Amino acid sequence: MTGQTTIDTTGPGDGAPPAPAEQAPATGMRGHPWLTLITVAVGVMMVALDGTIVAIANPAIRDHLHATFADVQWITNAYFLALAVTLITAGKLGDRFGHRQTFLIGVTGFAAASGAIGLSNSIAAVVTFRVFQGLFGALLMPAALGLLRATFPAEKLNMAIGIWGMVIGASTAGGPILGGVLVQHVNWQSVFFINVPVGALALVLGLLILLDHRAQNAPRSFDVLGIALLSGAMFCLVWALIKAPSWGWGAGETWGFIVASVLLFAFFAFWETRVAEPLIPLGLFRSVPLSAGVVLMVLMAIAFMGGLFFVTFYLQNVHGMSPVDAGLHLLPLTGMMIVASPLAGAAITKLGPRIPLAGGMAATAIAMYGMSTLKAGTGSGVMSVWFALLGLGLAPVMVGATEVIVGNAPMELSGVAGGLQQAAMQIGGSLGTAVLGAVMASKVDSALPGNWSHAGLPPLTPAQLDQASEAVQAGVAPVQKGIPAEIAAKITTVAHDTFISGMSLACLVAAGVAVVAVLVAFLTKRGGNAEAGAGVGHI
Repeated sequence: MTGQTTIDTTGPGDGAPPAPAEQAPATGMRGHPWLTLITVAVGVMMVALDGTIVAIANPAIRDHLHATFADVQWITNAYFLALAVTLITAGKLGDRFGHRQTFLIGVTGFAAASGAIGLSNSIAAVVTFRVFQGLFGALLMPAALGLLRATFPAEKLNMAIGIWGMVIGASTAGGPILGGVLVQHVNWQSVFFINVPVGALALVLGLLILLDHRAQNAPRSFDVLGIALLSGAMFCLVWALIKAPSWGWGAGETWGFIVASVLLFAFFAFWETRVAEPLIPLGLFRSVPLSAGVVLMVLMAIAFMGGLFFVTFYLQNVHGMSPVDAGLHLLPLTGMMIVASPLAGAAITKLGPRIPLAGGMAATAIAMYGMSTLKAGTGSGVMSVWFALLGLGLAPVMVGATEVIVGNAPMELSGVAGGLQQAAMQIGGSLGTAVLGAVMASKVDSALPGNWSHAGLPPLTPAQLDQASEAVQAGVAPVQKGIPAEIAAKITTVAHDTFISGMSLACLVAAGVAVVAVLVAFLTKRGGNAEAGAGVGHI
């Protein structure tokens, strides 16, 4: 194939990291490391942005397509399910067929699915194409990491991953701002149409710039049963997390899917020891640093995604901000991630990952504790301090944990490692939202009746209390039309105070998770296989 290079990752023995094979140097634009980084960043930006930008468009989609609230939930759930279930398998496809090919297919498919959503006239079509977005996004994300791993030499890899993490963080945090502007001033379809020119740009850049690196001992066959078992296990786990808030954590359906997930994971682990070319060689997890990196990514996502989930409700429903204003108030978080991610990459290159990772999770724990002290009347300045500290803490973790996972995996499994990294983040985000959501719901359910009574408000029936509790969990005051202003003000105060008590407890739990992550960070170390990457010129 034109523009293809082969990397020999067979090691010299005695546990030494594999040495890079001689390669033809990249010429012109093709294979240029920094241009490769720009190319994959454009594609990754599309997927990261879509994770949050769509949430702003959901109310407009519901009104325009006359959808129910459950239908709108599936706009998010369908995308997340497809993405989380197929990430590792997609990474394996990249290892098998080349990361350049899977990246280009992912970019093209994601942009095409986005355009199809914008042209859809029914909620069923929107949900269907969201599934395709998730599938193509899963192809794109691990391939991007695989390309960076193959293109950059070890001493530059952390800086590259730092910029890559900066793009993901900025896109994720900037989604609500851009989404609010587009929905408010154009229409909800524009939230999806914007991916079409971005995807086209990434495709053109990819065709011109990306060099297809293949490991000499890359897999030559597919572990079909392993793919089925892992996909089934991931589906059951993610499905249980998605449905637990409505089913209840003690419900038989919830535990049925959790038990099914555990059994499928166990069968998958058994099968992987029997098949010639496993989907995930379990020997990967003999690497304590790699395993610690995966756990760290899960814990970081629990604290970050779970805590931030309630902050959006706090800004919009307690402070009464518009989506655009709420997004602007999160700019300290976004800005700090943009500034700190490349700096974190440089620090990790110089010091190794342990100190920056532990320090980052410690800063995250302090930030989450600070966010637990927010009140209804807290000013923007105080909020900005905690949001900025959170961004400062997350940056080294996004960079360092990614490098630890990908750098400690053999070159021929870089796609699988990239899939592991992304799957860990997706599962962690789902766990954070589900578990901290359960903490919030429990606190609101226990505190609301007493707060309501102490405020001297008229008693509620059990059904009315359930409805009020559901509203308060989102920071909404259950004020009905026609209620006198004095009573409405009391209800609003009770609702906001009760919501804040639940958010405070959830943030404290997130802070505790971050403290555990500090200890896990000390088990990491720089990837011993990083030198298997390319050392192509132009650096």
